[in-house]
Amino acid sequence: MLIRCKICKKEVEGRSDKKFCSIKCKNYYHIHLRHASKQAAIQINEYLKRNHGILLELLGKNKTQVKIYRNLLENKKFRFKYHTHTTTNSRGKTFHYIYDLAWMEFSDDEVLVVRKR
Repeated sequence: MLIRCKICKKEVEGRSDKKFCSIKCKNYYHIHLRHASKQAAIQINEYLKRNHGILLELLGKNKTQVKIYRNLLENKKFRFKYHTHTTTNSRGKTFHYIYDLAWMEFSDDEVLVVRKR
């Protein structure tokens, strides 16, 4: 069976499970793979920092919680998809966390923002 290199498409000689024809092709593949995953992580971290800043701005320095309208977050370009983790309380309500701040959706138009200590 003829096996071709993943990078340059040359014929690969040697073991049957080999994927690259040379160290050069293998290194090229893995360097670009790491670069792509690093770029994705940088982008997601930027979204998380922006979301955290928006929640922090709405809470202020002294408040521990505030109820706001969802469209206010949407107008500030808050991305609901990005958060660090979630928890569910005893009443079945889900809190979405961004580091030390969390939000919980009450209804279609209300959101509770909470600072966890």
